[in-house]
Amino acid sequence: MKINHHPQAESLMSCSAGSMPEAFAAVMSSHMTLCPECQKELAFMEAIGVAMFDGIAATPVSGDAPVMALRASEAGDDAPVAALNASAIPEPLQRVIGTDLNAIKWKRVSPGVWQHVIPLSKTARGDLRLIKVAPGKSLPEHGHSGSELTLVLQGAYRDSTGHYRAGDVADLAGDVTHSPSADPQEGCICLIATDGKLQFKSLAARIFQPFAGI
Repeated sequence: MKINHHPQAESLMSCSAGSMPEAFAAVMSSHMTLCPECQKELAFMEAIGVAMFDGIAATPVSGDAPVMALRASEAGDDAPVAALNASAIPEPLQRVIGTDLNAIKWKRVSPGVWQHVIPLSKTARGDLRLIKVAPGKSLPEHGHSGSELTLVLQGAYRDSTGHYRAGDVADLAGDVTHSPSADPQEGCICLIATDGKLQFKSLAARIFQPFAGI
């Protein structure tokens, strides 16, 4: 299956620079294991960064500089390009949720919608969770108080921005309003990172929001 939706260039640049927040980095690294195209794009950006870094005059340090240790470990390293397997859980995600989506302890949020919150480190900002939506069900229409990065792990969904299948990424800015609708046969399971609360349009969704924690 071909991946049709990729992260924005700005997100790839942030990932390359190592400045991406933890929740978003988790989604990005998971997508990278599935997408050879983004792997190549990221490698190109990193090569530019290395060239710029090498052009900076050296500054003496009293001990080992972590960035230099990292650079040394990368020397001569050819990262393998992973083949796309739409049914597989990306390796970075396996470390925290295991290898079986069916074994996850899902919490029901509303009829046909479940979630599983993935804890971040104590100092991390933002939110990372899995969302499972039953076939044909839709999430309430909402906007965003920040950015949202979504990776489809299984199934598919459609909204005002496009049709997203396994491996696809929706990289949304805060001004996007949508109501994702799961595939009528497969439903969908997505990994979602946000750095702000969702802004639901309906009163019922807003009342329930504190209990869902989204």
